Amino acid sequence: MSGHSKWANIKHKKAKTDAIKGRIFTKLAREIMVAARAGGADPNGNFRLKIAIDNAKAANLPNDNIQRAIQKGAGAGEGANYEELRYEGYGPGGVAIMVELMTDNRNRTASEMRHLFSKNGGNLGETGSVSWMFTEKGQLDVPKEDLKMDEDEIMLLALEAGAEDVASEDESYEIFTEPDSMQEVRQVLLDSKIPIENVAINLIPVNRVEIADIEQAKKIIKLIDSLESHDDVQKVYTNFDLAESLEDADL
Repeated sequence: MSGHSKWANIKHKKAKTDAIKGRIFTKLAREIMVAARAGGADPNGNFRLKIAIDNAKAANLPNDNIQRAIQKGAGAGEGANYEELRYEGYGPGGVAIMVELMTDNRNRTASEMRHLFSKNGGNLGETGSVSWMFTEKGQLDVPKEDLKMDEDEIMLLALEAGAEDVASEDESYEIFTEPDSMQEVRQVLLDSKIPIENVAINLIPVNRVEIADIEQAKKIIKLIDSLESHDDVQKVYTNFDLAESLEDADL
């Protein structure tokens, strides 16, 4: 379903770099705010908020920041009123790109997204132009470090709990579920003392487009980096994969 690609590994390593820089803290706090606003400030009755808090703690977001984000989302104190949006488009080589973001100014963000796509050799599309190339799946990342189960054992446990697929990456196992099954699978893993690094509903490409040209690959990655660096952007999804010939390329 996913994983087993050099691009997946690049994204995983890049996410760690972003966390070191602190950029991801803003995205995590924003997700907590929106989750609290949508479903209330009690994580026991708001699964989205519970997951957002768990992910924030896994990334070492300070507890004070977490509590402030919950309070702002629940209406205590002043804070921007964020709305969730998705933008769709094409990158160099015709690869599909989906952008999830939270913004307090829809018009400004639309203009800036259009500029970023155009500047980096892409095109912002209409709603529905590429979304059909992706499917929503729950994703749970289990770090391999200090894990006392081997790949077969973790796969059997996950599948018996209701997961659809398990992919092995360099540093973690990616467990995929139907969105409605994610909470149940997560609980089975926790009950089995399995550490979970990240839990989310992600967009998984139905089919991947292989890119073998290094210059084209660089342009795609530059566009994705530009989008991910935007303050309003939470996640960027794409359906491209790097050809084996680029395995050792400097990207």
